[in-house]
Amino acid sequence: MARERADSGESRLAKIEEFIEGSRYSIHDLSRCQAATAGEYYRLNMPFELGIDHACRKYFGQGRDTKKILILEEQRHRYKAALSDLSGCDVEAHGGQFDIAVRKVRNWLVNEAGALARGAGLILRKYVSFQEWNYKRQLLAGFSDEDIQDYPTKELLDAMVEWVAAGEP
Repeated sequence: MARERADSGESRLAKIEEFIEGSRYSIHDLSRCQAATAGEYYRLNMPFELGIDHACRKYFGQGRDTKKILILEEQRHRYKAALSDLSGCDVEAHGGQFDIAVRKVRNWLVNEAGALARGAGLILRKYVSFQEWNYKRQLLAGFSDEDIQDYPTKELLDAMVEWVAAGEP
């Protein structure tokens, strides 16, 4: 989400901190924290952001002690090899399957945030519908496939708001 604002003069970490401080709910997926090839460093952004989020909840005050956090991982206990301090936390496993990840997030949001109880299947169908609608809209606006793949996050979020406002056509 830090890429929602593209000001290169603004530190990405400062944007992440602002999002963390301003959110009551946060989701951290640790499943991509692995090297693709031998000898390659794996990315630690998600565990780092999770640490900031835990510190915000614990030390920031101002009502943030009620912040809710969901941790996702591909395999239930795999995170313990590199992040054993999370032992005792309920980490949800999604097996690398996006539809299971959507279901886990949906269940968590209904349980913790009081979100409307809609089925994960419906959420996934609406996501596909939005993607089709947005892709056609972008092509009509003169975007190439490469342009659409490199679409700025803010514009994508704006398109989602437009799609909902238009009645999810």
